[in-house]
Amino acid sequence: MSFSKSKSVDLKYATKWMFYFVLIGIIAGFGAVLFHYLCGLGMHYFLDMMAGYRPGNPAGEHLLLPHTDTPFNQWMLLILPALGGVISGWLVYTFAPEAEGHGTDAAIDAYHHKGGMIRARIPIIKTIASTITLTTGGSGGREGPIAQIGAGFGSFLATKFNLSERERRIMMAAGIGAGVGSIFRAPLAGALFAAEVLYRDPDFESEVIIPAGISSVVAYCIFCLVFGWGSLFDSPAFKFENPLELGPYIVLAGVLVVTGALYVKVFYGIIDLFRKLKVPNHIKPAIGGLCTGIIGFFLPYTLAFGYGLAQDAIFNKVSISVLLALAIGKIFTTAFSIGSGGSGGVFGPSVVIGGAMGGAVGKVFNMLMPTVVTQPGAFVIVGMAGFFTAVSNTPISTIIFVSEMTNSYHLLLPSLLVCSLCYLLAKRWTIFENQVKARVDSPAHAGEFMMDILQTMKVENLEHLIKKVRVVNEDMPFSQFKKIFQTTKQHYFPVMNGKGEFVGIFSSTDIREVIFTSHLEELVVMKDIMISGLITTTMSEDLNAVLHKLTQKNIDALPVVREDNPKAFEGLIYRRDIINHYNYHIKKIRE
Repeated sequence: MSFSKSKSVDLKYATKWMFYFVLIGIIAGFGAVLFHYLCGLGMHYFLDMMAGYRPGNPAGEHLLLPHTDTPFNQWMLLILPALGGVISGWLVYTFAPEAEGHGTDAAIDAYHHKGGMIRARIPIIKTIASTITLTTGGSGGREGPIAQIGAGFGSFLATKFNLSERERRIMMAAGIGAGVGSIFRAPLAGALFAAEVLYRDPDFESEVIIPAGISSVVAYCIFCLVFGWGSLFDSPAFKFENPLELGPYIVLAGVLVVTGALYVKVFYGIIDLFRKLKVPNHIKPAIGGLCTGIIGFFLPYTLAFGYGLAQDAIFNKVSISVLLALAIGKIFTTAFSIGSGGSGGVFGPSVVIGGAMGGAVGKVFNMLMPTVVTQPGAFVIVGMAGFFTAVSNTPISTIIFVSEMTNSYHLLLPSLLVCSLCYLLAKRWTIFENQVKARVDSPAHAGEFMMDILQTMKVENLEHLIKKVRVVNEDMPFSQFKKIFQTTKQHYFPVMNGKGEFVGIFSSTDIREVIFTSHLEELVVMKDIMISGLITTTMSEDLNAVLHKLTQKNIDALPVVREDNPKAFEGLIYRRDIINHYNYHIKKIRE
């Protein structure tokens, strides 16, 4: 192929995939716009009009409709989440049971175990159910449904164009990045998050980053064209200038790890509790909503999103007692809202919980060490990053997330310290139970990872496992071989000619016809039985090629011959020894 033709093919290939990823970004972007409008309308007609409750917004979000004159009704807050649970429970369990819980975890499961396949109806049901759950007072985040809108469309597009499982997984992950990056106005973090959240270890799905980046940028631009540019949260010009402040940040990391462990334990404890509950699944979100409403009756600010209070905490406008009540209360309202079968994301509540705990720790140290900790609001931002790292095992994308969401890049150093400590201390817990440890543990990469590993190994690496077996002469009568066969457990028999050259091979299966026909024993020689069309290997061949030959011919052993002389027999290499060696090698990698 000429250079110009090659260049033309590359351009055509790149253009095709660019089209796919831009299309995913457009759908995810408009999906984020639609969901944001639905949430705004729901907050207006449910919480505002029915209960007179008007939670604050972050600086980057504005009211879609003006507030009503409805007086605050605490009793309505008690029952409103339960009403939302009735509707969302009926929707989810009637039309798409997979849409229950937090959507990002379902997308992770689809990536690893379902070839990136998501039913087309799931994003639609998830969007409606999440809107109802969140705007009737349920605690949750917006990233779950948005991630599933993007992921669902990526999966649908790949299926429509008959793409491979690998390509469908990539397009699905690009949809996750686009959805999350747009709704939180953090396109870079959205792309990194889609690649990092799949694994518990510090591992990235590298082939996802560029596609997710393209889709995320497109979705972000569409969202901001409608709702305005800028970050989700506003923050003062925080600066890290005193190394002594690292001490309080280390304490913050410890507090966040303990809080994160509590969050995960409570979340999955309540999920288990509701699974064991002997009532129809349709009713469970209503019961969870009622429990949420009871907490909200006493602590209204733990309902819905909670971003407004996190925004106030950044500017040091919230007391320690309220911050602690917000953090602990939101752990339970989130667990009851989503763990009972309601629909919503877990990133949003994590940001609020982490910010509240960070703000409380910052204010305490501000009182104890006012010359060292001069800006408690900085601890809110670092707390957001550290806490989500502790519960999600995504340190890199989370640091970028919080920096983009708050437009605060001067806290990268303390954020890196806190996120690193939180990751190391909290590796055993994760809010995303469908994460796998690393690429080697993902069913999505089982075949290709095995192939990659085997390609790095040569037959010479298994020289100690090459079996020296008994050979037979091509002129040996079958009657004489029969005596040998009765005294050996050998299954494959190499055949040599009079010059000692390797000319064929046969197995115990090949002698079946002759062994049961006594009158042929003296007439048949081993040359008549052997297979002369030899498939062999050499010391320099990689084990992937060897395994391919074994599988192709459905045999258990392959003759090894010398590189410079194909008729010089060295021994047999067995399929089981190759697989055992591979398993041993993988075990060492994992350790």
